[in-house]
Amino acid sequence: MTAMLGWYHEGGPIMLLILLIGVSGLGILIERAYVIVVRSKTDARAFIDSVIRLVHTGKIDDAIKHCAASTAALSDIGLLILRSRSRDENSLHNIANTASLAILPRLTRRLPYLPTFAVVSVLLGLLGTMIESRRALLARVSDSTSVAAGIGHALVPTAFGLAVAAILALGRGYLVNQSDSIAEAIREFSARLVNALLDRPDVRLGHR
Repeated sequence: MTAMLGWYHEGGPIMLLILLIGVSGLGILIERAYVIVVRSKTDARAFIDSVIRLVHTGKIDDAIKHCAASTAALSDIGLLILRSRSRDENSLHNIANTASLAILPRLTRRLPYLPTFAVVSVLLGLLGTMIESRRALLARVSDSTSVAAGIGHALVPTAFGLAVAAILALGRGYLVNQSDSIAEAIREFSARLVNALLDRPDVRLGHR
């Protein structure tokens, strides 16, 4: 721990700015992970098949209860469509599309901040390296070894900025992948649920 603190202090004052950006980005990652992975994600295949099965057997109220018991994004789509009690195809498609427009943005909210945070952390790291390098070169030192040590310390902000950027980029990539899979499941569920309410044969996507 002492070594880490020493390494941190070697980078100079700009390390605090990079740390603040990293903490802010990490906060977004944790909050989005809770919303996307914990609350919004579920076993999409099992959930969709169970709701479609209930609708095809005429158990609309049971399908509504099944959706209401879940916090997943799929359940919100199901509730909005099923509670409309409509059997008009155009109306059902409009409800499904409107519901998607309302629900999908919740998944990606604040994720666009993360690439900006990653870029800024790298730029601040480079700026810190330039400042500390200049300080090391202008300092009155007795030998070249001290200059080399100063240059070595000057590289710390860049290394720290790159580490923060890598964490934010990896976290964002994972969350975007998870939100995309939920969006695909929502589109499938909407189409199959509308067909089920119109008493059309169910086509299980991806089934062979």
